[in-house]
Amino acid sequence: MLTRLRRQPSWLTFLLSFLLLLFAWQMVVVWGNYDRFILPGPYDVAQQFKVVWQDGRLPKHTWITFSEVIPGLFIGIAFATPLGYLLSKSPFVARLVSPYLIASQAIPIIAIAPLLTIWVRSTYWSRVLVAVIVVFFPILINVVAGLRSVPVEQYELFHSLRASRWQIFRKLELPAALPILLAGLKVGATLSVIGALVGEFVQPKSEGLGFLLVTARYQFKTDLVFVVIVTLGVMALLLYGVVSLLEWWLLRWQTFAHGRKV
Repeated sequence: MLTRLRRQPSWLTFLLSFLLLLFAWQMVVVWGNYDRFILPGPYDVAQQFKVVWQDGRLPKHTWITFSEVIPGLFIGIAFATPLGYLLSKSPFVARLVSPYLIASQAIPIIAIAPLLTIWVRSTYWSRVLVAVIVVFFPILINVVAGLRSVPVEQYELFHSLRASRWQIFRKLELPAALPILLAGLKVGATLSVIGALVGEFVQPKSEGLGFLLVTARYQFKTDLVFVVIVTLGVMALLLYGVVSLLEWWLLRWQTFAHGRKV
């Protein structure tokens, strides 16, 4: 049975697992005899999804959150990548900066976010900045790990050929480190959604999925809470899928090198 499932297309496997999840969810609701405001069933959530989609609330708040996630992700990449390169190349900078970077990860983002709302006047940019902070460290660590994974022998070969620093970066470091860098980007893409949501929790303004989630919780509309959670999950999956497509496109040479079909 398991062998047959492994041979099926990935989309079919996902569809079967999703249907199984919905069935298990509905059985828990039926067997537990839960009220709708405690644990709604899949049908209740689907009905609520239809309501908030048709009245325009879900598209509006989803777009607001998405417009915070994307800049947060790109700004985080823009800061983490050059700093990661510098840390991997300079032991002095690594010794100087690394303790502060590591210590900063012990501070919950929910504790930093209120300070950002005080320091940054713009509600929008304070939320984006929270997403940047959440994305920054995972990408930084993967940049450093990716660049340090390049074998010393390959550096010696390029130096013997009198390659310039730019040629070494473009022809050796970037291709060798790219798989690890893209793995970090996958993590950062999903975490950017969490960062934007935390920013919406802390920065009170009547827009965004965070606002919709808080409103639903105070109104005891559990079905709407599930709608927001599912929407956030779909958003994270979408970003993850985009990075996966980018990974497939950039790493096609590995596929051909191993003689597999693309």
